[in-house]
Amino acid sequence: MRTKPNPKAAAYGIDIGKKVFHVVAMDAGGQPIQRAKFSRETLLRFFEAANPVLIGMEACAGSQWLARKLIALGHDARIIPAKFVKAYVKSNKSDSIDAEAIAEAVTRPTMRFVQVRSDDQVDLQALHRIRDRLVRNRTGLMNQARAFCIEYGLAMRTGAGGFHSDIRRHLGNEENDLSGAMRTLLTSLLDDLDQLERRIAELSKEIEAIAHSDETIKRLLTIPGIGPLGATALVAAAGDGKQFKKARDMAAWLGLVPAEHSSGGKQNLLGISKRGNGYVRRLLIHGARSCFLHLHRETHALGRWLSALEDRTHRNKAVVALANKLTRIAWAILTKPGENYLRTKGAAA
Repeated sequence: MRTKPNPKAAAYGIDIGKKVFHVVAMDAGGQPIQRAKFSRETLLRFFEAANPVLIGMEACAGSQWLARKLIALGHDARIIPAKFVKAYVKSNKSDSIDAEAIAEAVTRPTMRFVQVRSDDQVDLQALHRIRDRLVRNRTGLMNQARAFCIEYGLAMRTGAGGFHSDIRRHLGNEENDLSGAMRTLLTSLLDDLDQLERRIAELSKEIEAIAHSDETIKRLLTIPGIGPLGATALVAAAGDGKQFKKARDMAAWLGLVPAEHSSGGKQNLLGISKRGNGYVRRLLIHGARSCFLHLHRETHALGRWLSALEDRTHRNKAVVALANKLTRIAWAILTKPGENYLRTKGAAA
């Protein structure tokens, strides 16, 4: 390797590619002092020879792996959301200019970073993403079958349960208008649906097994409205939660706080920002909706708070506010080892 690390480098920016990585080094004054291009094989050898230093990269495919490798070499590797780097790109755009912008952005004291996740977090997140894709495929398959049937004047009820009973009733009825070819197609669609549901059930059992074997996730399960799916998804995305200074920060990270567009001293709050991980947010809101309907409010501190909230706001707003509350409780449990949710003494916030 011909290129050697510059000993005066105070920070590096890496523009990640599939095969080629552009690196820019900056000194303590923020001036670029080195530009280099590496293959995937030579990049780590370059940083093995470098002194421990601050290294920045954009959040993208492969950034988590590279950050873990650089941390193992003794460097302070940080991942930056791409939208926060864009402001530092000057003039035209190229890979080297992007790397320079990353090197400048990573040194900013107010910059926000993405947590570097462990292998276990990445594996758990992959399980959730595969399951979520299969659930979407199942919904699409059901909707396709519904559309086929309605072309023959056969309507079906909403929901998976109604679909299963209605389509089998239609296929078993020889008096309706379904053609022979359509009956064959719908039967094959049901076979595909059965395979999808078996695979979804297998993944759900695997996620539940992980939930009941992990001490942190088991403590999250003590929170009303948070089940194995929500707890494991939260841990996969947020880890130990210590990257957030306070509980509200994690709720804001998940987009469960109002967006703001204020000017001229006049505060203007909008609906929830919906930032961050939409999948985790969706699970938390579904869990909050279930908690809203089934929580025994008379004997539960959280239930008394929820009843008071319902009296003064719309039901949907109350559900989102409850999801925000559950997220804050989850942060308290994540950041305090051994802590459980104590329902009789009020909720953590």
